[in-house]
Amino acid sequence: MKGVYFLASFLFLALASSFASASDPSPLQDFCVALNDTKIAVFVNGKFCKDPMLAKAEDFFFSGLNVPGNTSNQLGSKVTPVNVEQIPGLNTLGVSLARVDFAPYGGLNPPHTHPRATEILVVLEGTLYVGFVTSNPDNRLITKVLYPGDVFVFPVGLIHFQLNIGKTNAVAFAAFGSQNPGVITIAKAVFGSNPPINPDVLTKAFQLDKNVVKYLQSQFWWDNN
Repeated sequence: MKGVYFLASFLFLALASSFASASDPSPLQDFCVALNDTKIAVFVNGKFCKDPMLAKAEDFFFSGLNVPGNTSNQLGSKVTPVNVEQIPGLNTLGVSLARVDFAPYGGLNPPHTHPRATEILVVLEGTLYVGFVTSNPDNRLITKVLYPGDVFVFPVGLIHFQLNIGKTNAVAFAAFGSQNPGVITIAKAVFGSNPPINPDVLTKAFQLDKNVVKYLQSQFWWDNN
C-alpha cells in the first residue's frame, strides 16, 4: 500500500512540475496588433490586440529613421525609438529598433540599462567609445572603440553607454530582443526621481556630502519627463 501512495505522490509531483514549467515559447497566432480600445480587443502581453482581420499595412510600418535626430541638448545625443509604441504590429514579436545620433566632440548616450532586452548596436557613421559594466561583485568594465560597420552587444539589464569621441557626427542603429525594452537612465533615475529620493539615502550610498547630493538632484529636475 505504501508503494501505491509513493507512486501516486511521485506522479502528482511530476505533473505539477510539468505544469509549472509550461510556457508558450512563441506566439500562437501570426500577429497581435496592439490596440488601446478595450471594447474590441483582447489583452495579450501588456497590450490589447486588434482583430487580425482588421490589420492593415500601417500597423507594421514606421517612416523616418533616415532623418537625423536633434542633438542640440545637454547630452549631445538623441535616441529615436521604434518599438511597440511606434509600430503596433510589433506586439508579441519580441523585437524593436532605435536610431541614436551623437553630436561631435562628446555626444553621449549616458549610462543606462534596458531591463527587458539585450541590445546589439551597429555603427553607421563616426567613432564611438562604448562599454558595459558586469554585475556585482566584479563590476568589470568592458569597453571597445567602434568604427563604421562595427557591431557590439550589451547584455540584458547591464549598465552601458556610448560616447562619440570623433570630430564629426556619429550615427548608430540598435536592435533589441523585446517589443518594449524599457530604459533606465542611471543618473536621472537616481537624482531626478519624482518625488526625490531622500538625500540621506543618496549621501550614504554614494559617500557624498549632502549638499552635493542636493545639488545633483536640482540639476536633473530640468528634464524629468
